[in-house]
Amino acid sequence: MAAKKLKILFVTSEVVPFVKTGGLADVSSALPQMLSELGHEVRIVIPKYGAVDDRKFKIHEIVRLKDLIVKIGDKDVTFSLKSCFLPGPRVRVQIYFLDNQEYFGSRNSLYVDPKTGKDYPDNDERFILLSRAVMELIIKLGWIPDVIHLNDWQCGLVPAYLKTVYKNQEGFDQFKTLFTIHNLAYQGEFPTTTFKKTDLPKELESVSKGIIHNGKVNFMKSGLMFADVINTVSQTYANEIRTKEEYGEGLKDVLAKRKDSLYGIVNGIDKNVWNPEKDKQIPANFSAKNIDEKLVNKKELAERFGLTFDEKIPIIGLISRLYDSKGLDLVQKAFTDLMKLNVQIILLGTGDHKYHSFFDKMAAKFPKKFASYLGFNDELAHLIEAGSDMFLMPSKYEPCGLNQMYSLVYGTVPIVRETGGLADTVVKFNDKTEEGTGFVYKKYDVDDMLKEIKRAIKIFEDKKIWQKIMRSGMKSDFSWDSSAKKYIELYKTMLSSD
Repeated sequence: MAAKKLKILFVTSEVVPFVKTGGLADVSSALPQMLSELGHEVRIVIPKYGAVDDRKFKIHEIVRLKDLIVKIGDKDVTFSLKSCFLPGPRVRVQIYFLDNQEYFGSRNSLYVDPKTGKDYPDNDERFILLSRAVMELIIKLGWIPDVIHLNDWQCGLVPAYLKTVYKNQEGFDQFKTLFTIHNLAYQGEFPTTTFKKTDLPKELESVSKGIIHNGKVNFMKSGLMFADVINTVSQTYANEIRTKEEYGEGLKDVLAKRKDSLYGIVNGIDKNVWNPEKDKQIPANFSAKNIDEKLVNKKELAERFGLTFDEKIPIIGLISRLYDSKGLDLVQKAFTDLMKLNVQIILLGTGDHKYHSFFDKMAAKFPKKFASYLGFNDELAHLIEAGSDMFLMPSKYEPCGLNQMYSLVYGTVPIVRETGGLADTVVKFNDKTEEGTGFVYKKYDVDDMLKEIKRAIKIFEDKKIWQKIMRSGMKSDFSWDSSAKKYIELYKTMLSSD
């Protein structure tokens, strides 16, 4: 008997190549494509921001989905759902764009008003509209999915609507909801006056049984309370957020209550983009079989940043948003000690002003050992991954993380803190067995980090062992193929339990 083909409605607030602020956009493009390749029918719903180009992507109207009306508070809001296909090399995934000029079309920015630098004050209404539009889409199309896969706080109200306002809608008892947490720190918190706008029943206006948290309406909490199943982007992070206050972002107790419905699945990486054998952005392609070609990239990297190329001196790469949560405070505290070691360090990133000025000073003070590019540059990101010997990721928390996976695949040995997705993807090198793919330390402090960096530098001197570590990492399978199969297993588990 053939495996059942699932119908999956994937709801998100950003998708590459249309709009992107972070990793969610990459996931929202790669995962639906891979699910389609594996034989399932996936459709995506996303708002149509002003930055989305109708002509370029051939976005067209659908007569049945034109001029629909929902109430938000006392307002009648009219919207349409337009459509096109996700541009992809292999499969056709249909996208529905929520088209409304006032809330989305008139703004190029996704969540933050570029004039004020603050969140749009009507983000509550904008994402109430997204939630209601999902319901209307299903009703008007008569296309009943098996699973609605929701992502982050922007979609958090959907499960609450399904369990209350829409629970008697014909066919709505046939599907289950999965709510994926990509970043628990952003929760969609709004004043209690927002509750009236949602049109949800009064009993949800409570802390114990509803969507109120710390005196505010909390969209993330709504997703966590009412989705059938919750998951996040690594197994370790799934455990951390329900057991440790510092990871739970105030919602630890809500997550702890749902521990039996909380799963972790690591994100994949796009093998069409991040693959040292095919990467068009690097000077020399290489693989585990011709590992010495990596040196061509190292030489180019050193020269590009004005450092002297030396095969025997390891280059440590660091690509990061420059914020405390990424462990940059540890790097800053350890910097003088790092400069005493036999290394060169190259940094690419942008973030807090305090780090910009600090790294500028350090580049001037240690020009032979440290260089940085404060900004974002995709080509340099590829060159750093391909040319560095080691890659440092000292994160305070890391739901999944992608750079450690890119590093492993490029034979760039990661040095990471044991947290979230870093703990799930990097295997600590063991001196005795000579097994492992990287260097891992546990405590969030300078001494532990320095000790592990020194250990890596020491082992780097033994070329034979070092290449063994490189090759182990290069064999890792972080393809979306394996992550997508885990999602399909999870969908099936959801559908078989009642």
